[in-house]
Amino acid sequence: MSILDFLIKKKQPLTPEEIQKQNQMQAFRAGIMSIRDMISPSSFEVTFDYIKLGDTFARTLFVYEYPRFLNSGWLSEIINVDIILDLSMHIYPQNTESTLKKLRSKSSQVESSLVMEAEKGLTRNPFLEATYADIEDLRDNITTGLAKMFQQGIYVTIYADSLDKLNEDTQSLENLFGIHMVFTKHANLQMEQGFNTCLPMGKDELSINRNMDTEAVSVSFPFVSSTLTNNEGILYGANKINNSLIIFDRFKLQNYNSVILATSGAGKSYAAKLEILRQLMFDADAIVIDPEKEFEELCEAVGGSYINIHLNSEQILNPFDLPQNVSDFEDQRDALRSNIIILNGLLRVMLGDLTDEEKNILDKALVETYAAKGITEDPATHHLTPPLMSDLKNVLESMPGGESMALRLNKFTDGTFSGLFNDYTNVSLANRFVCFSIRDLEEDLRPIAMYSTLNFIWTKVKSDKRKRLLVVDEAWMLMKYEDSAQFLYSVAKRGRKYYLGTTVIGQDIGDFLKSEYGKPLISNASLSLLLKQHPSQADLIKEVFDLTDAERNFLLSCETGEGLFIAGLNHAIIQVIRSETEDELVTTDPEQLKELEEEYEEE
Repeated sequence: MSILDFLIKKKQPLTPEEIQKQNQMQAFRAGIMSIRDMISPSSFEVTFDYIKLGDTFARTLFVYEYPRFLNSGWLSEIINVDIILDLSMHIYPQNTESTLKKLRSKSSQVESSLVMEAEKGLTRNPFLEATYADIEDLRDNITTGLAKMFQQGIYVTIYADSLDKLNEDTQSLENLFGIHMVFTKHANLQMEQGFNTCLPMGKDELSINRNMDTEAVSVSFPFVSSTLTNNEGILYGANKINNSLIIFDRFKLQNYNSVILATSGAGKSYAAKLEILRQLMFDADAIVIDPEKEFEELCEAVGGSYINIHLNSEQILNPFDLPQNVSDFEDQRDALRSNIIILNGLLRVMLGDLTDEEKNILDKALVETYAAKGITEDPATHHLTPPLMSDLKNVLESMPGGESMALRLNKFTDGTFSGLFNDYTNVSLANRFVCFSIRDLEEDLRPIAMYSTLNFIWTKVKSDKRKRLLVVDEAWMLMKYEDSAQFLYSVAKRGRKYYLGTTVIGQDIGDFLKSEYGKPLISNASLSLLLKQHPSQADLIKEVFDLTDAERNFLLSCETGEGLFIAGLNHAIIQVIRSETEDELVTTDPEQLKELEEEYEEE
């Protein structure tokens, strides 16, 4: 208890010294800034048609008229409009008994009006007939418990930096309401009350309400917004419409696959690298097939393994490897057969077009090549040393009709390209981030190397099931050939069984649609990220992803890092966001990389 409280309690007069001390304490308290002082605007000006909060202008509108019918979620367009606003809805339940009395009285009035007009010989009045039918339907629903009555008020406060901008936004919002035949008015001479009504305090100081039944209220509530987020997962970006965060865990969706399509320089590799970096923090491994060395610096920064495949490379992938330590019995039994099918596809890419007779000879030769090493369909033999490409060439040379294929295969076993595919595998996927670069290969060898690398990855994925992300950049190289396109589609389709999510990156959707496996590969992905598109691809993108005209036009004009994020049937306009540290790790901008290099040299 303070001295002042004690003296008041004792009802003793204050001495001059005590009065002076009390005044000093009050002056001290008055000089301390409170939370109210910190959040309050510098000024608050109320006028006839708007209020001014410091440098911000605000105006409140209220809804006074509704149409006979409204579509469910009609307010979503208002909420997601690119205008700064607060929307407040106040709903008050009404007493059922008093409501029924009022409806009965109103029904009698309307019925009397109909009878009187009929007695006068007037033509039928559709408005009165519809009103009478609505009242009777509502009475039936309330009586049977199918509906209840409410009073509803909808208020919107618009904010802008200038009065001209406020008038412009007000007109735009009134037009949006008008599209739905919902009419609004300014809360003239009640702007302060309107502002208070839209604050999150649950106070309706305007009290401009309309009678609504349950169905009528439900079409406005809950609000429908283009928010795309889960309670867990990684951050993909920000929703540009409502500033919400787009957070997803792709490993909790129907499948784990995604597609990134954009024109050159729109940020598709940037977005993919951001996802890899964030997935690594959530215990997911990452494997990348990198045709242009865009992922090298990120790989080195996180301590990953960067494997550069070229003609003189010491790192070899043997396509004849079989999965090891496979737990699934069906996979064990089918391991050899599956790998022979994959090898058939790889060899057709390597050798070019084959006749039906050559295809049969090649299939038989592959079986004999494995058999020569003692490997059969029995899983117990799959741990034996696998054959090499030169072993297959020798078998083909000994088979009637295989000489031509052996001759074409010679450059991959004894010729210029022998260092790529004719040795035992010495590459491991033990690191959490492994990147395969094929930039230093000849253009004609890249699709073959991508196919072989994908085969190696798939073999290891089946041998060791764990949470993984496979990113295939410039996937159009695989889509050029039917066999490699089919293999990529098969990996994406079956990856979920082995906890593998595939990300396919490309520039032109037309490159994918040339293959019969392209459209299924794209359309079956759970997540899709569409960034800036070239005009020649816009109509194809619109058709494949079922976009609106507005979404199509947006993809033609959006900035770098902006686009559409699609999860199932839900679409959202996304802005890819990153931290400063992430930007330094994933950027490929030459000027920015040069500046960073100069900064490191100075340090």
